[in-house]
Amino acid sequence: MIDIIRTFIGYREYPKYGMINRYFVYKQALMKEVEQLVQSGVLHEKEDSYYLTIEELREVVRTNKLDYQIVSLRKDEYKLFEKLTPPGVITSDGVIIAGEYKRENLPEGAMAGLPVSSGVIEGRARVILTMDDAHLEDGDILVTTFTDPSWTPLFVSIKGLVTEVGGLMTHGAVIAREYGLPAVVRVENATKLIKDRQRIRVHGTEGYVEIL
Repeated sequence: MIDIIRTFIGYREYPKYGMINRYFVYKQALMKEVEQLVQSGVLHEKEDSYYLTIEELREVVRTNKLDYQIVSLRKDEYKLFEKLTPPGVITSDGVIIAGEYKRENLPEGAMAGLPVSSGVIEGRARVILTMDDAHLEDGDILVTTFTDPSWTPLFVSIKGLVTEVGGLMTHGAVIAREYGLPAVVRVENATKLIKDRQRIRVHGTEGYVEIL
């Protein structure tokens, strides 16, 4: 049985590879259409296409017409949703599970979170919300909302991780353990409470962050 599992466990990732591979091809084709719409003045910029459904985009390509109120409305909605904090845990039935961290042993002023990679580290915090702003130096501590696979190259430079969203098996937690980086996730409002370039201490064993 173990030999069978070893042989076939890699196939678990194959469907993801297939989807991502084909989505990239589809996106390239769509972006060619979008570039033509920008050149013809139908779209102001290519990023505006991200606020349309695939059906709406097909209609714009067919007619060369777009009601820009749709784009403006969705941009406003995006900014509104961006300010909201989603629940930490929600079941498939839509039930929100709430709870609080144990705070008995927390140092005064410390921010509680979920410990996902052990160790204690001090350093300069870099509060980064997008990859475009990711200008890191060796030894920085990354503070962000969440990470995904595109953020993996940053882990070579950092020496600690703090995120607002995550769990034991989310991307940032797994990569932090692989690199041996102290990490605390699910720290509420971390990107707002921690200022860029502040010195902080990340306690990845106990699950809290201190501003020094």
